[in-house]
Amino acid sequence: MTTTSVLSYAIDLVAVLLLALGLKGLSKVRSARAANGLAALAMGLAVVGLLLQQQLSPQAWLWIAAGSAIGGLAGLLMAQRVPMTAMPETVALFNGCGGMASLLVAVAVALFQSGGAAAADGAAAQGAGDLVSLISIVISVFVGAITFSGSIVAMGKLQGWIETPGWTQSQLRHGVNISLAAMALVAGVLLIGDPSGLPLWLLVGASTLLGIGVTLPIGGADMPVVISLLNSYSGVAAAAAGFVVGSQLLIVAGAMVGAAGLILTQVMCTAMNRSLVSVLFGGALGAAGGGHVGGGGDEAGYSRITSCSAEECAMALETAERVVFVPGYGLAVAQAQHTLRELAKLLEANGAEVSYAIHPVAGRMPGHMNVLLAEADVPYEQLIEMDSINPEFPRTDVVIVLGANDVVNPDAKSDPTSPLFGMPVLEVDQARQVFVVKRSLGAGYAGIKNALFELPQTAMVFGDAKAVLAGLVSELRELGVGKKTPAAV
Repeated sequence: MTTTSVLSYAIDLVAVLLLALGLKGLSKVRSARAANGLAALAMGLAVVGLLLQQQLSPQAWLWIAAGSAIGGLAGLLMAQRVPMTAMPETVALFNGCGGMASLLVAVAVALFQSGGAAAADGAAAQGAGDLVSLISIVISVFVGAITFSGSIVAMGKLQGWIETPGWTQSQLRHGVNISLAAMALVAGVLLIGDPSGLPLWLLVGASTLLGIGVTLPIGGADMPVVISLLNSYSGVAAAAAGFVVGSQLLIVAGAMVGAAGLILTQVMCTAMNRSLVSVLFGGALGAAGGGHVGGGGDEAGYSRITSCSAEECAMALETAERVVFVPGYGLAVAQAQHTLRELAKLLEANGAEVSYAIHPVAGRMPGHMNVLLAEADVPYEQLIEMDSINPEFPRTDVVIVLGANDVVNPDAKSDPTSPLFGMPVLEVDQARQVFVVKRSLGAGYAGIKNALFELPQTAMVFGDAKAVLAGLVSELRELGVGKKTPAAV
């Protein structure tokens, strides 16, 4: 082995270790930012290690430099300008880009190595002439195309650009998807004998349409699961592409991302009391509203609603010893996390114990609320997961629900006829007093009424979350809260 090869393998080894540490660190809010930096460094080293092994012409270096500059600039601008509410769409787009990259690599190998030396001398180890490489090409194209088209559809549905067509809620969609899957399977088998011909493009087309057909019927309530599953798909496609080009680093990295995505998908399904099969094939929970995430629904059907002003809510907060905030998508839409943190500081200065109850699927993607609150410098130790916070609600004086809906619906525990029955929820109905901050009585993802709103200890505070929280801050300051020290209370 040459010195360059040894150096390249050493860089790849370091990159794999850094990527593993990065993925591990992403499981904790406190270490997530540094872990993301480690993973980015690992990918940068991987690119350097790969380029060291190549004998590239000046023209090739020019293309690489131009592509890197354009992609880097696009990523920088997107990171700076994308609001937190649009982060799920951004993640879906990135998943799609990963799938497309794997697809393009596999297609390029199939086209480039199908005719020359591999066919002439029959060397089984050369690219598409090798059976393992051909199977890897099929998998990479199939999964990569599904990931790309499915991610674009998911992004469009999250953004509100794509509605859920009525026909996708019928049994017709299963026949269409099965036909596309069969077509892709036949094309994959034929591709082994003709890597660069019609079967390749038939596989690309059928897989792309299958990704659209599977994702299009899925409603807003299941989008967190879809996002994590597509993330897993992008890892599988990358691992398959690693076999195609003979990159051990890409195989390991793709396998880790795929496994992490599958674990997260299972966590999301458990949190929603949904099986993965029911998410993909059982229809769209919450798709009645067209599949647009964020719900809406009929505001009728409530008969015992109590509403109150910010002043009344502030008076309850003034005497509360323990306060729990429940953030939801409405908080993200209003970009009210900084105002919420300001309110929490006032309550802490008044001697109250403040915490934040985090449901696994609150918001529009896994971890959405954690990132949103971390942006406002909320202490990590105050972010309490559902299983830990539920036993604390009976001794909580005041709960403020900010834009959350289905994740606090008590019908999930008590009403067997409810679509949410069996879904683990935050048991805020056990608290002494609950204030729900919402623009209206509109339904959540599942499109059903929330029994919490009619409980005697619940009061609705209607309005934009940021405006309501700002009003609470103002009212508490008028009451003198924040001027006291905890010792004096």
